[in-house]
Amino acid sequence: MSSNLFSSKDLKTIAARGLDVQEVLKQLEAFRVGAKPIRLIRPARAGDGIVQIPSKERQMLVSLHDQAAERGRMLKFVPASGIASRMFRDWYHWYQKGDVGSAGHMVKFFKDVCKLALYKDLKKVMAHDGIDVEKCIVERRCTDILEFILTPRGLNYNWMPKAVLKFHIYPDHSRTALEEHLVEAALYVRDSKNRCRIHFTVSAEHESQLKGQLSRVKGYYEKLFGVHYEAAVTIQHSSTDTITVDMKNKPFRDRSGKILFWPGGHGALLKNLNAIDGDIIFIKNIDNVVPDRLKDSTVLYKKILAGYLVRLQDEIFQNLKLLSRKRLDGDLLSRIVLFCQKKLFLFFPDGFWNDSVSSKKKFVFRMLNRPVRVCGMVKNEGEPGGGPFWVEEEGIQSLQIVEQNQLDLSSEEQKEIWASSTHFNPVDLVCGVRNERGEKFDLNQYVNKDAVIISKKSYEEGELKALECPGLWNGSMAYWTTVFVEVPLETFNPVKTIDDLLRKSHLP
Repeated sequence: MSSNLFSSKDLKTIAARGLDVQEVLKQLEAFRVGAKPIRLIRPARAGDGIVQIPSKERQMLVSLHDQAAERGRMLKFVPASGIASRMFRDWYHWYQKGDVGSAGHMVKFFKDVCKLALYKDLKKVMAHDGIDVEKCIVERRCTDILEFILTPRGLNYNWMPKAVLKFHIYPDHSRTALEEHLVEAALYVRDSKNRCRIHFTVSAEHESQLKGQLSRVKGYYEKLFGVHYEAAVTIQHSSTDTITVDMKNKPFRDRSGKILFWPGGHGALLKNLNAIDGDIIFIKNIDNVVPDRLKDSTVLYKKILAGYLVRLQDEIFQNLKLLSRKRLDGDLLSRIVLFCQKKLFLFFPDGFWNDSVSSKKKFVFRMLNRPVRVCGMVKNEGEPGGGPFWVEEEGIQSLQIVEQNQLDLSSEEQKEIWASSTHFNPVDLVCGVRNERGEKFDLNQYVNKDAVIISKKSYEEGELKALECPGLWNGSMAYWTTVFVEVPLETFNPVKTIDDLLRKSHLP
């Protein structure tokens, strides 16, 4: 494709976003060629790609975590760009229609709204307008209540980032999702100087809102836990946005004739992650939090995952030092290869075994000298989302987290493999991003740049196609060393709809 596609005005638009024309042309070529589906070999299962931690090892792993945390190695990274509109999709539909659809829905709504952590704020904001929420409930004025929950007249929850929504009720106050992550940080990120490093990413339009919330509550939790938060908030960079196209794969233009760019999905956050001065980084979505009464299991398994990573890193670094020797006998190399296979689930192609010791040594060194991620996996209970699989690319097998939209769904074989998965990805990662010399890896070097996703979107009464960057825990980490560890289902409590906040795990 040629840059002649673009006018001088287009070129200015591209440059203003911090984008390179050649990169935009590559994106257009990706639309033309189409997304390359990933090929599943089989699901990862307990004993075949998923590690089950024996109970006798847990305390030792917790100790490894605690020692590393005290040395200041831990940091918590929270993707918090998600807006709450999906949570309130049904409610907003009712509000627009002025009708909840059935008597059953209405009874449930009035019963549920009083249980939510937002209810106290709702009463206050309605009273400010001289309206009694309890009277509205008695009189079945559902639309009035929805207006004060969802729109700028009241709480404006439909347009707020999930991070600042009230999630949980406590005796003296209610906590937002952001606050629950601050509490978690105090419980497993704190170092010997009582510092807690935590990093939130947010969309540009909500940056000031999230920073304001953080500023208001930080001091309270610092005093409560005796910690100091080193908290950062960054936005998804405009340079990670991708060009959109029409149904003929030509650059899409809005009504004013301007080419349109679209946020590149959570894979765009790799740029934020790569810029952090981190060592061991926990990654967990903003909406996967629980009240204090259920945090013990969450904290325990966070420490177990991190301890498992620390132990693996120690072994990896030791083997890299051995491989750096000028002389290395075949027996020692074989033991290192066995470690790679058994502990790291690394695959060695047929040609490897016929290579010289020198060539084998270089290959193994390259395979070990990579970022490492330990990913918690829960039993599959039918939640929508990705899962752990053995995949094959260019004859190389590896463990990957796969989303359904990465597959060739016209293949019955691939659909059957997908459906037979036993585990689910809750986005519960602990990442080691430094090498044995303590130097940061450049995470951009370990991305499968072909692992993009093309999706259709509605825009201005028309349709367009958008290109998502390789997902943060999918293609963006495709060439990391990946280990899956089973964690209990109670550590996974996401809030995707408002009804999720009515589950026992989120109520007082």
